[in-house]
Amino acid sequence: MLLHSPEIPGNTGNLIRLAAITGAELHLVEPVGFDFSDAKLRRAGLDYHDLAVMTVHPDLPTAFAALLPARVYAFTSGGDQLFTDVAYGPGDVLLFGRESTGLPAEVLADPRITGRVRLPMQPSRRSLNLANSASIALYEAWRQHGFAGGS
Repeated sequence: MLLHSPEIPGNTGNLIRLAAITGAELHLVEPVGFDFSDAKLRRAGLDYHDLAVMTVHPDLPTAFAALLPARVYAFTSGGDQLFTDVAYGPGDVLLFGRESTGLPAEVLADPRITGRVRLPMQPSRRSLNLANSASIALYEAWRQHGFAGGS
């Protein structure tokens, strides 16, 4: 999972926990909207911080350099493909934007983006919570691989 400039410590804490539970890696692109010593971040991640693999990158090009040649799926409410229609491969990157604005247009237009993916919602609804969206997407990718490594 790759988070582009997350803002809310509780969401990132929940995703740290999700990464630890599923075996996924969590990558964050700066700037982040909180201090890593934030109590909400620690509380949401419970005691999973030491069990998760998390990397903080200073910018998106640096993150892409570390993660590519993997396929990158950008999750956006304007995506042209349902998340369940993607055949996820090992190492694929699930990219999510910041809570208040989603992914910027220049990121969505980046040629390194393999596809723009959406989660279905009721019409006229803005978005799902970031941690919930990432959880839904990650579990679908993991399900497609038989929950490899899980019990």
